[in-house]
Amino acid sequence: MTNRTPDAEHAYRRLLEAVRRASDAQSGKLILVGVHSGGAWIAERLWADLGLDTPLGFLSSAFHRDDYGQGKRLTGPSKTTDLGFEITDADIVLVDDILFTGRTVRAVLNELFDYGRPRRVRLAVLIDRGGRELPIQADFCGAVHELPAQCSFEFTRNDDGSFSLGLE
Repeated sequence: MTNRTPDAEHAYRRLLEAVRRASDAQSGKLILVGVHSGGAWIAERLWADLGLDTPLGFLSSAFHRDDYGQGKRLTGPSKTTDLGFEITDADIVLVDDILFTGRTVRAVLNELFDYGRPRRVRLAVLIDRGGRELPIQADFCGAVHELPAQCSFEFTRNDDGSFSLGLE
């Protein structure tokens, strides 16, 4: 493990190329679904950079989280799920910013399956920081950078649409 924070733009370019290869292999039929908030930002940019003509969706993990009743991660403005299209038999790429324990991914998968049964769901993340508590791994990943459990990344979208990553 290094103390240096990964460059978010470099990680994004690597993620973009990995998803582009998958999109080309699927003739552009991938449907991107971003996890609020950071994953939604990444999904929006991927969708535009890939020039996809498939729908773009967004998921909230809030009501399926195992810590929902404890009030965790429910501060600030609430973001809602927006899947204005049929997901049954779709090839979904679920997009998130930071993969850590796997609990957010588990929660959004539960939310996604409330809307139908996709043919396939793959996971794309900007950063995999290690520390998994559930057996979840990314199919597409911009960078791997392990952090101790007491540390965390702060992912932001800048005014120009670029991404930044800092340590908290």
